[in-house]
Amino acid sequence: MTLTVYNTLTRKKEPFITIETGKVRMYCCGITVYDYCHLGHARTCIVWDVVRRYLQWRGYEVKYIQNFTDIDDKILNRARKEETTMEAISERFIEAYFEDMERLKVKRADAYPRATHSLDGIKRLVAELEEKGYAYGSDGDVYYSVRRFKDYGKLSGRKLEDLQAGASGRVDLADTEPIKKKDPFDFAVWKGAKPGEPAWESPWGKGRPGWHIECSAMVRERLGETIDLHVGGSDLIFPHHENEIAQSEAATGQPLARYWLHNGMVKVGGEKMSKSLGNFTTIRDLLAKIDPMAVRLFILQAHYRKPVDFTDEALEAATNGWHTIKEGLLFGYEYGAKLGFTVCSSSETLTQRFQEAVDDDFNFAEGLAVLFEIAKELRKEGNILVHQGQTETAPKILEEQWVTLVDLCQVLGLKTDSNEVKEEVSNGLSDEDIEGLIEQRKMARKNKNYAEGDRLRDELKEQGIILVDQPGGVTTWHRG
Repeated sequence: MTLTVYNTLTRKKEPFITIETGKVRMYCCGITVYDYCHLGHARTCIVWDVVRRYLQWRGYEVKYIQNFTDIDDKILNRARKEETTMEAISERFIEAYFEDMERLKVKRADAYPRATHSLDGIKRLVAELEEKGYAYGSDGDVYYSVRRFKDYGKLSGRKLEDLQAGASGRVDLADTEPIKKKDPFDFAVWKGAKPGEPAWESPWGKGRPGWHIECSAMVRERLGETIDLHVGGSDLIFPHHENEIAQSEAATGQPLARYWLHNGMVKVGGEKMSKSLGNFTTIRDLLAKIDPMAVRLFILQAHYRKPVDFTDEALEAATNGWHTIKEGLLFGYEYGAKLGFTVCSSSETLTQRFQEAVDDDFNFAEGLAVLFEIAKELRKEGNILVHQGQTETAPKILEEQWVTLVDLCQVLGLKTDSNEVKEEVSNGLSDEDIEGLIEQRKMARKNKNYAEGDRLRDELKEQGIILVDQPGGVTTWHRG
């Protein structure tokens, strides 16, 4: 089977062929650390976390780098507002980021370079661009000359004549002083010092880096001139990633990345979730209400390139989905010994179906269908075992299914530890509690107290327990 990916640069699906056989160099544009992360950030982090996990599962050695932008107007504004330092704001929200990601089971990157820790590489790159005629100094600032780069717009498909002059993607005082630029489309790669702001020595005087140059320098410093995968949110295609390409490729003469992949946005009422619109929900506020694994399922339920709508109904569906998967996992932990489970391999057929789905441009939404199919089958067999003392399906097949479920959950970054799964399932009604309420309902119906029987059925339903009345007066049940 061949892994194919949709390359934003070429606007088509392509076979995934790495520069170095068996190795992937992958860079993700990270956050600007001035506030708590919201669900939109969670989507980016979870999507590329699962892509990384999947590539490793497929046998690739992945080097994954994600940056922090720790010098920016938004950080400085917050520091002024709180009467503290830029460093204090950055450290606080970097720590908060790691706390959120740990709860979401997002694996740590191999490195998290920061703009303020990468200044030597940034200044070297600015100097190279100036030397080659792609950048010019102007009263302490240094600007990139967009028209000098003939391929500008190749990632986004935009043409200069169609663009709004000064569209930089950041609040930039220089944009209000176009006289300092030779062309209104040019953007700052180095900003001259301003009163009361942090600044560093440079050949152009004291100042700080522009936004776009940071990633170009960090990619080159950590991964080399050309990498395999450059990823991020679709809102970064223009101008950020377009400008990265212009800077890096002008300096090196080599492609910055072989493949450019972008995840869609989380939307609220049809609009992108963002701090600027005020329609965001922070990760920590969301995790106070629902399980982190339900958040992962919410993110993975849609193809990564498509937008996903943030609604109560979608979150409830994800919560129910996680409960179904937990019950499938619980099957092996609860009944494995009784059924004689040993250490066996996973189901080749089910694993192949999952891989075929995900190999098509990381279609985890389609791959999830395999997990739900397995979990529902195991849940059904568990109910049969409880009520009839044996399963309908051979234990060997059930073991293969269960091992496959555990394996694929790990690929998707879902919890599989027996203690965690048992604890979460046990937070609801126990099997004994459920059987007791079913017996009460049976007696109520026998006494023709149908209202009480309906009340008990509804009470169980509110707890996520579904009753199925079988012929002969037998009632079976399942969770979710």
